[in-house]
Amino acid sequence: MKNKFFTVFLILFLTGGLYTLNAQNKTNSSQEVKNLIAKKRAFNKEYGYGYRIQIYYGDETKARSLQSKFRINFPNVYTKLDYDQPNWKVQVGNYKTKLEADKAAINFSEKFSGLIVIPLGK
Repeated sequence: MKNKFFTVFLILFLTGGLYTLNAQNKTNSSQEVKNLIAKKRAFNKEYGYGYRIQIYYGDETKARSLQSKFRINFPNVYTKLDYDQPNWKVQVGNYKTKLEADKAAINFSEKFSGLIVIPLGK
């Protein structure tokens, strides 16, 4: 009696597990999910993907000075000096998510003030 109960329970358990696994596979291949992924890819192509931290926006002399100072303090972090007429921007890092950029900004804020996290454009 005990073995029959265990065998029936095991068969029902495995059948239920296979049904659940099969249901998950159907969900991931639905047309709605494919459409959402296509929309996300199109959005990333148009508006860019990722984030940077802007440490300065202003005149050229101070921008170059802050970029040099940043490179000395954080030598392994990418820096970019960009001209946006009539001002210069110093942007640092390449981060995939805003959370990663925010964490890095906290580390940089010990030596630099007025940091802002900006999304990457085209």
